[in-house]
Amino acid sequence: MGVFVFLPLVLPLTALPIARLAERHLHPRRAARLLTAVAVILASCSTLCLGLLVVVGTAQLPGNPLPDGWSDPEVREAVPHDQFFGKAAILALLVVATACACAVVRHHRFHALAHRTLDSDPDRSEVAVLRDVSPYAYALPGTPGRIVVSTGMLACLDPAEREALLAHERAHLAGRHHRLLLAVRLAGCANPLLRPLMSAVTYSTERWADEEAARVTGDRRTAARAVGKAALVSRRASAPPLPAFAAGPVPRRVAALLGPVPPDRRWPPALTPTGVAAYVAAAGTALSALSALNAAIALFLVLEAATPL
Repeated sequence: MGVFVFLPLVLPLTALPIARLAERHLHPRRAARLLTAVAVILASCSTLCLGLLVVVGTAQLPGNPLPDGWSDPEVREAVPHDQFFGKAAILALLVVATACACAVVRHHRFHALAHRTLDSDPDRSEVAVLRDVSPYAYALPGTPGRIVVSTGMLACLDPAEREALLAHERAHLAGRHHRLLLAVRLAGCANPLLRPLMSAVTYSTERWADEEAARVTGDRRTAARAVGKAALVSRRASAPPLPAFAAGPVPRRVAALLGPVPPDRRWPPALTPTGVAAYVAAAGTALSALSALNAAIALFLVLEAATPL
């Protein structure tokens, strides 16, 4: 196993350059999916290696439920400085599990509260208008998904801007953006080095929905004006942990809508900064997966040899 078990813990650094570059130079749909996939794979490899270190760390503790052979010196030698890293991994994995559990509970708690609020509304239409002076609008996934918007938000927009708002939220539901956001949030909980990808994916999903709103309405300036107005009136409102109309860096979203439609490339050109960053992130992701697999197989073989039949 050796030092390979530590590589997935630091290889997420290779994904950081692509985060900001993907926002600027890739189509938002491509950027959101690419960054989420990279984050999930790197976080999974990182968590797996923490688990492998925990096996070594717990094997040394008195009264552990593991087979006696797992505390054999040969097992401990599989990890450099096992006395420190083995025990530190136990605490780290507990922190990761707690952070992920809190994120999932917060996500589902808001879901449940929103659905309970809508259940009292006899109107089961796609758009749920809540009588509230506080301006907000967000996509609430479910079966079926619904759009929640307050009367305070609708009062601030003209009819064309309301159409852009609804098209934006429909794009969130159709693209299942809540799943991308939850996945990348859990990845950031698993490895703090992946947290910059959280803001990048949030921005990319909002830009993705902005582009869909501009396409449906046929007017990029109207979509930009709707986003800007919504941000100005809702800047003091608390944002839900779901795709919301005024989320993300709004000035950049408005500037992007006032510009041309972004090119929909599957992969950025190789001889560009974005292309180089994408290949570095892909190489880091592949190396992380191989390192985690190598460490898992190596530890399995050591444990199998150390465990008596």
